[in-house]
Amino acid sequence: MRVYTNKEELITEIKQRSQKYIAEFEKIPEDLRNRRTDEVDKTPSENLSYQLGWLSLLLGWKEEEKAGIEVQTLAEGYKWNNLGKLYEFFYETYGQIKLIEQIQQLNDKVEELCSWIDSLSEEELFKPEIRKWATTKARWPVYKWIHINTVAPFTNFRTKIRKWKKLYYRSLL
Repeated sequence: MRVYTNKEELITEIKQRSQKYIAEFEKIPEDLRNRRTDEVDKTPSENLSYQLGWLSLLLGWKEEEKAGIEVQTLAEGYKWNNLGKLYEFFYETYGQIKLIEQIQQLNDKVEELCSWIDSLSEEELFKPEIRKWATTKARWPVYKWIHINTVAPFTNFRTKIRKWKKLYYRSLL
């Protein structure tokens, strides 16, 4: 997993990766948002819904902690050993809106996340066990939770959506 030297580097990486990821959806017509291909595990809408779901969870954990609520990670009713159920919730929650709206919501959540990161001290971001919700057996600092739910999937899922486009457009020939 990538290590960042400061919060500015993390924010820059999130913004760059998210914009490259989002750009992959620009030419996908709305009527193909739920089109499945055999070689890619998510439709374009599911792909965006996944990202919206994880960013919403991260931002929700921050808000609950701020409100003095004991944060339950992953989310109430969901277990780490059954993430498929959570992903289905993401698809149902965010998959009902148009791609352009999913993209706008994702842009908004990325901006909100980056503003929150900017408000954190370097210690809050990079030292383990500062945030209760981020304290696990692995002793991850907050930045790792952020990276694994933003930069990593923006990068990996960009490849998947590019493959989806290639397979779909090839099928038109």
